[in-house]
Amino acid sequence: MGTSAVPDDAPGDRLAAFGNQLIDVHIWLREELARLQDDVDDYLAGDGERPRELQAHCLAFCSALTRHHTAEDDGVFPELARRFPELAPVLEQLAHDHHMVTGILGRLQGLVDGIGPAPDAAEALRVRGELDGLVALVESHFTYEEKKLVAALNALDTPLPDDFALRDARRG
Repeated sequence: MGTSAVPDDAPGDRLAAFGNQLIDVHIWLREELARLQDDVDDYLAGDGERPRELQAHCLAFCSALTRHHTAEDDGVFPELARRFPELAPVLEQLAHDHHMVTGILGRLQGLVDGIGPAPDAAEALRVRGELDGLVALVESHFTYEEKKLVAALNALDTPLPDDFALRDARRG
């Protein structure tokens, strides 16, 4: 029990954390995306990870982001729409963003999977362009989502999918 008279695991404490969980996941995903950018930049400059390590990092990041968005689309957003119908346009925009992110992730993963030991300038430009587009879209998406959904998430009284918080991906 914390210093208050309410146990740390009281329903109100758990429920209020949903919006905070969203922010925490976004912070972690932003950090992982920045690390991926650094890895790509180092590799494309000729002093970074071998292609296999870069491909694995890209795949892990892409998978984590996809799992988070799928949990939102399949579990969180329907519950928010049920409880807060006025959020429908916001949820539609966020779901649209998820589809755009999926397309960029697929193109980025394909480019990273195809890079060889010494990428040429055109190949490097394509990888960097997709990554820059992903960074811009994800940052805009996360900021909008946090601004529009944190209060509603904090009001939910329904368990959220584990992939929403990416509990297992953030360990270690």
